[in-house]
Amino acid sequence: MRIILLGAPGSGKGTQAKTMSEKLNIKRISLGDILREEVKKNTPLGEKVKEYMYKGLLVPDKIVSMVVEENIDSEDFVIDGYPRNTNQAKDLDNILSKKNLSLDKAIYLEVSQETAIKRLSGRRICKNCGANYHIENMPPKKEGICDICGGMLIQRKDDEPEVIKNRWIVFQKENVPLMNFYKEKDKLIIVDANQEAEEVFQEVLKKLNHG
Repeated sequence: MRIILLGAPGSGKGTQAKTMSEKLNIKRISLGDILREEVKKNTPLGEKVKEYMYKGLLVPDKIVSMVVEENIDSEDFVIDGYPRNTNQAKDLDNILSKKNLSLDKAIYLEVSQETAIKRLSGRRICKNCGANYHIENMPPKKEGICDICGGMLIQRKDDEPEVIKNRWIVFQKENVPLMNFYKEKDKLIIVDANQEAEEVFQEVLKKLNHG
């Protein structure tokens, strides 16, 4: 099964992609993780990406499509964070077509702005190993310290409230045409992502099995 996850920042795409990858035994392609890794390594691509991410802007289509193509092979997959607009959706169709593959479903995780800001602004990440935490939903045993490696927990620049609001505005602008793109192809599934993560996953499974 080849699936993409759509949704606003804070809709839980990363959490659901990880769960689906583990429980459905499919490859997870997380565009955000791949790009952040490039930034961390200070590669030429990472330097370009940094300029956009830290301002809450989207990385140009050409760059992200190239990264996605490099990570798609014959394995079943779930993609988190791509496509984000109809141009990228068309790019994805072309990428899959070149590899003699096709997309099965586009799952839209529908979330309110209030829920999204609460989730993202409370997120913390380990500076050393990259482990994720949340000050309310998944706090570390010791405040500000990673349970795994003892590293310092930080707030990502793009998880600061003002940047989140910019990301939300950019997302809303691109979202309606993108949803219509997949709706017209009869591949769109809409799931209420304001629920707890396990409830969201169960709804995803139910709709996939009936879709």
